[in-house]
Amino acid sequence: ISECLVGSEMCIRDRFMKGLVLYYSYSGNTEKVAKMIQRATGFDIAEIKPVKNYEGDYNLVVNQGKKEVDNRVEPEIVDLKCDLSQYDTVVLGSPVWWYTFAPPVRTVLSGNNWSGKVIYPFATNGGWLGHTFEDIKDMCRGAEVKSGLNLKFSGTAMKTKKDEIEKWTENIKQGGEL
Repeated sequence: ISECLVGSEMCIRDRFMKGLVLYYSYSGNTEKVAKMIQRATGFDIAEIKPVKNYEGDYNLVVNQGKKEVDNRVEPEIVDLKCDLSQYDTVVLGSPVWWYTFAPPVRTVLSGNNWSGKVIYPFATNGGWLGHTFEDIKDMCRGAEVKSGLNLKFSGTAMKTKKDEIEKWTENIKQGGEL
C-alpha cells in the first residue's frame, strides 16, 4: 500500500475503489440489468453459474427453487472468473426466489469473506422483493451493505424506469450513501 500512496491519486482510487458487478440470472433479466450497471460504472463483471443449470418447465423450476430456498441449499457453482478478495466494492444482483435471493447467490455469499467491502445489492422480481436485501445484509457480515435497487419486471419487460438505475449507478460511482 505504501508504494501505491506514493503514486498518483488514480492509483489510490484504483486500489481502494476496485469494483465488481457480480450477478446470477435465471431468465436473463438480472443479466440485462447487470450489464447496464457495468457499462455505467466501468466495473468488472462476473456471472454466478451453477454447475447444474435449473431445467424443466417453469413449475418444475419454481418447485425446485422453493425447496432449495427453504432448505438453504448452496448449489455447486462454476468457479468465478475473478478473485473477490481483489474488490472493495461489489454490486450484487439476483432474481428474487421465494422472497429472497436465488440459491446460487447463497453459495457465493456463504463461501467468501465480505469484511471491509461495500455491497450495493439489486434484485429483479415480478412483483415482490420480500426480505431479499435484509438476507443479503445478514450473509455479508462485516460488509457495509447499502440500500438496494428493486427492479420490477413483467416477463422480460422491465417496469422500473431506466432513470432510477442511472441515478443509482451514478451514486455508486460517486461513492454515495444510497
